[in-house]
Amino acid sequence: MLEGPAFLVSRELPSACELESIWAYNAFCVTEFSKGKRFLDDGEETTPNSNKSWKPSENHKNMSNSVISFSESDQSDNQNQEDQSDSSSLIDHIGRDLSINCLLHSSRSEYGLIASLNRTFRSLINGGEIYRLRRLLGVVEHWVYFSCNLSEWEAFDPIRLKWMRLPTMDCNECFRCSDKESLAVGTELLVFGKEIDTHVVYKYSILTNSWSPGSKTNTPRCLFGSASLNELAIVAGGCGPSGNILSSAELYNSETGIWVTLPNMNKPRKMCSGVFMESKFYVIGGIGEENNKELTCGEVYDLKTGHWTEIPDMFPVWTGSGVQCAPATAKAPPLLAVVKNELYAACYEEQEVRKYDKARNVWVRVGGLPERARSMNGWGLAFRACGDQLVVIGGPRVSYGGIIELNSWVPDENPPQWTMIGRKHSDSGGFVYNCAVMGC
Repeated sequence: MLEGPAFLVSRELPSACELESIWAYNAFCVTEFSKGKRFLDDGEETTPNSNKSWKPSENHKNMSNSVISFSESDQSDNQNQEDQSDSSSLIDHIGRDLSINCLLHSSRSEYGLIASLNRTFRSLINGGEIYRLRRLLGVVEHWVYFSCNLSEWEAFDPIRLKWMRLPTMDCNECFRCSDKESLAVGTELLVFGKEIDTHVVYKYSILTNSWSPGSKTNTPRCLFGSASLNELAIVAGGCGPSGNILSSAELYNSETGIWVTLPNMNKPRKMCSGVFMESKFYVIGGIGEENNKELTCGEVYDLKTGHWTEIPDMFPVWTGSGVQCAPATAKAPPLLAVVKNELYAACYEEQEVRKYDKARNVWVRVGGLPERARSMNGWGLAFRACGDQLVVIGGPRVSYGGIIELNSWVPDENPPQWTMIGRKHSDSGGFVYNCAVMGC
C-alpha cells in the first residue's frame, strides 16, 4: 500500500503493469504538489499543510534507482545547494532521484506550473535537461503545431485535448506572405521563409515559449522535403535562390544548432516530401529538372553508411477517376506519414488513405479520409503521424469563415474509423498553411 495523501488518481498514462501504475501516482503527486504551492517571488515559495508529509515505500525507492540514477557527485552538489537555500531543493520527502523520475512521467503541459516551484525545477525544465532525460527513457508526448493564419501558430495536445496559442511571430510582411516550410525537431519548431532577398529561419522554443532567429541552412532553399528523428532533422532538395532545383541535403542537430552538409541525392527534386522510417530518411515524389515532370522514384538515405539509394517507381502519379489532372506545379507535395514504421499517404484526388507495401513496392488502399476534409490539389490539408495515430487537419469552408477539425485514427487491419478530437472556428476558411508534430 502506498503511503501518502489520499488523492483520487485518474490514469492518463497507458498502463499494463504495477510499475506504470506507481509512476502515474507519483507524477500526479508532483503535479498536485505544484498546484498546492504558493509562489511568492523568485526563489521564495511556501507550501500549504507543510506539516503533513508522506514517506515513499520500499517499492518507490527501488524503482527510483532502476530508472534514472544520478551520480553521487551530482547528488552531493545538489545537497550542498539545498543546505545553502531551501528554494533550490526538489521534493524533500521522496528525494532528488525520485522527484525527477516523477517529473519525467508528468505531462509536459504541466511543466510551466511545476517550473514555478523553485530554481531547480526551473533549471531542469527551462534548460532542456528534463527533455533529454525523457528521450533516454523513451517518454514522448506528441503535440500538433499548425498555422491557419500567416504569422499565427497554434498547438494542440491530442492526449488532453487542449488548444494553445503560440506568441505571434515578429516578422516583416515579406516573410509573412512568402512560401514557408515548417519542421519540428527536439524542442524546437523551425519555420523557413524569405525576407526580400534572403532566406531566413525562425525558431520557436518550448523552453522559452518565444520566437527567435534560427540557424540558416548552408544552402538557401525552399520547397524542400524534410523530417525529424528525435533531436536530428534532414532537409533535402528544393529550390535555390535562382530557382534552380537542388539535389543537396543537410542534417540539423537541435542540441547544437548546427547544419551539416550531406552527400547529394541521385536526382534533384523540389516540392517533395520527407519521412523517417526504420531510422532511415526517405525523400519521395516531387518535380525533377526535366519539363517540370513529377518524379515517381524515391530515395533513401542511410545515416549509418552515409549513402543514398534510389527506389524506382516508389510513388506513381495518382489521378482521380473522371477528374482532370492538375499540372504538377499546382499540386501539393505528397501527403505522407509514418506510424510504427509503416508508410501511409493521403490521396486527396480519391479522398482515400493508402499504405505502402515495402516488399512489393506498391500502394494499397486502406479506406477513406474524413468526409469533411477538403483541399485545393492537396494544399490546405495536413496529414501527419502523431505518435501511434494518423491525424488529418483541415475542414470545410462555411459562409462565416471556416472550421478546423482534427481527426485521428490508430491504424490497424480494419478500414479507418476517424474520431474527431478537436474542432474550432477559423478565420482562414479551414485552410492549413503549415503543420508539424513535435514529440518530446
